[in-house]
Amino acid sequence: MPKLWNETIEEHRRAVRDTVLETTAELVAEQGLRGVTMSRIAERSGIGRATLYKYFPDVESIMAAWHERQIAGHLDELADLRGRSDTPGARLAAVLERYAFIQQQRHGHGAELSALLHRGGHAAHAEQHLRHFVRGLLAEGVQAGEVRDDVTPDELTGYCLHALAGAGELPSKAAVRRLVAVTLTGLRPQG
Repeated sequence: MPKLWNETIEEHRRAVRDTVLETTAELVAEQGLRGVTMSRIAERSGIGRATLYKYFPDVESIMAAWHERQIAGHLDELADLRGRSDTPGARLAAVLERYAFIQQQRHGHGAELSALLHRGGHAAHAEQHLRHFVRGLLAEGVQAGEVRDDVTPDELTGYCLHALAGAGELPSKAAVRRLVAVTLTGLRPQG
């Protein structure tokens, strides 16, 4: 087949897949996970059920694909923030603040949906990537004298991620910013 034809087909497949992912996420937000069926997804997406089944075997696989895309977007966003600041401390602060806001947003999913979304291998891989990424920022901060050196970057990474996971329980942006400020204070060099 001509290259243009193949590119057009791939664009169409991506568009259908994106529509299905977004539609499913909207339906789950409106009706809860148990209230969503493949029939409803197909109808709201404007495609036939047979077509939908060519892309995904069930609602859970659609939600897993949606979640994988969300995680990749968050990791890209954090990497982009890293490149915007001049100093290691500023990079670390920007990344940790955004991570905390992501945690606050994530909390609204509900326990059932959260359990479904985080049981796949993609979530574990993303967490490893995030830990490595934050550890690198902390190591840069240590080298620049902007982060304490009496605790290893590995331990500080765990401290940061666990502390900022608490943002999921916070009611406001101001509260999230205070949590980030307290976390950053704990990272400053002692002396």
